[in-house]
Amino acid sequence: MKSLLLPAALFGLALSSPAAMAEMPEAIAAPGQTLVATLHAEGAQVYECKADASGTLAWQFREPVATLIEGGKTVGRHYAGPHWELADGSRIAGKLAGRAPGATPGDIPLLKLDVVARGGSGRLSDVATIQRINTKGGVAEGACPTAGAFLNVPYSADYAFYRRDRGTTGSDPAQ
Repeated sequence: MKSLLLPAALFGLALSSPAAMAEMPEAIAAPGQTLVATLHAEGAQVYECKADASGTLAWQFREPVATLIEGGKTVGRHYAGPHWELADGSRIAGKLAGRAPGATPGDIPLLKLDVVARGGSGRLSDVATIQRINTKGGVAEGACPTAGAFLNVPYSADYAFYRRDRGTTGSDPAQ
């Protein structure tokens, strides 16, 4: 009887894991890299009402403001730049390297970012790539009322932080 329960329990765990079921879009994959940490973010995507190229007022992305959470505890923050900063003193800045659509039209896109600057020492000190995955919400909808108005749209996402494996070719722009 025990031999039947263990495989069934493992099968149940595999089905409950979103990572096990979802395939990573090629545009944001980080091949040849090792996962350092995955942190959950809860916050807002901040938009500002500005005129677009045709002079029409529209919501334009300004910045993220989010708390980074691990094991139910706040471990850092994510903010304009974009930057990620942990309580251990490590911080990194990223530059867009790839994009894939979110699960629904109301979900901000999945992203791949290359680290372009770093500071401090700690868990993020050797990170080379960041993925934004499992996004929920964050997309501005509707007309904006007046130039200069702000809109905070709640969102959540997971940020996966990767380092390059030893022997991986390529330069690190953050060094």
